[in-house]
Amino acid sequence: MERITMARPSWDDEMRDAAVTTLDSLHWVKGPQGKAFGKEFSEYCGALQGTPCQSGSVALWGALRLLEIGPGDEVLVPSLTYIATATCVSLVGATPVFVDVEAEYWCVDLDALEAARTERTKAVIGVHLFGQLCAPELQDWCENHNIAYIEDAAQAHGASQKGSKKAGALGDVACFSFFPSKNLAVGGEGGMMMTKRADLAARMDALVNHGRDARLESHELGSNLRMSEVTAAIGRVQLQRLEGWLERRRNIAARYHAAFANVSGISVPKIREDTEHAWHQYCLLVDEPEALRETLDGKGIDSRVYYAQPCHRQGVYSNHPQHNDKFEVTDDVASRLVAIPIHHQLTENEVERIIDAVTTIQS
Repeated sequence: MERITMARPSWDDEMRDAAVTTLDSLHWVKGPQGKAFGKEFSEYCGALQGTPCQSGSVALWGALRLLEIGPGDEVLVPSLTYIATATCVSLVGATPVFVDVEAEYWCVDLDALEAARTERTKAVIGVHLFGQLCAPELQDWCENHNIAYIEDAAQAHGASQKGSKKAGALGDVACFSFFPSKNLAVGGEGGMMMTKRADLAARMDALVNHGRDARLESHELGSNLRMSEVTAAIGRVQLQRLEGWLERRRNIAARYHAAFANVSGISVPKIREDTEHAWHQYCLLVDEPEALRETLDGKGIDSRVYYAQPCHRQGVYSNHPQHNDKFEVTDDVASRLVAIPIHHQLTENEVERIIDAVTTIQS
């Protein structure tokens, strides 16, 4: 019986043809594919501009550079997230200030933000964790305090507020990742910066090209952060499929919800009211995570724990003043969030195998 993996990257003839056609054109960098991908994805999200780059981590660094955040500044970040959300702040010389997350939705907590805010706070990185949008009130909170809102949308391609804009058009700058396990990929590493602000859009393309203008003169500190034309061409094809892939993920999530709602020792993830979840991951909150993972492994099903070691306790921040701090929700759910496969290429048989495996733990 074939093992069910956490991700299964999509690859077909149309994507292959897009890649080969771009290679045959000999226009491998700084060409029409990257421009088109940025335009099409930003229009899909409802933003003003998108600029492709090398990775989601690079996009986060670029967002901070665009907002002119550096030494002496503080950026509020949730500790329950991938480490790049925090290290991008350190890489520009600013200080990450770690905060707790919401008990129900696991996104950054507004009360925690208010408690951590100081006169040095210049930005918040709101992580749309696992595809769940941050609270809409975060936008108002940032505007009221003149604090920039950076969306870490690396896991939220296609997540939306019902009747409103999608992830990518909610904050000042949004950052996407196109890693192979994500809802949308580009045949390898990739990322995108996105903005709804005209003043930032004017600088975004230059930043990924050494801060240069059309006359090749550098006006601000940038670097070579560009995405290749081949990966952009693949991304354009995948973008056309995204809505269908999201529908499949949401269908699987609904089936999981129904199947696991009454399983002892397990809580299903909640969905914020008036939003559409992107379901990059489907994470169960489990009383005995290792027992569940052993059961799944024994039945040929992969799983993952998110995030067993919160950011502020990782070795890179051993000298950070918050290294030993306790966060009530983060400490409670870290290591108990078990992700099970939910990618769009799961077959009906595989979905049933996963449901059967999870529900057997109460037998």
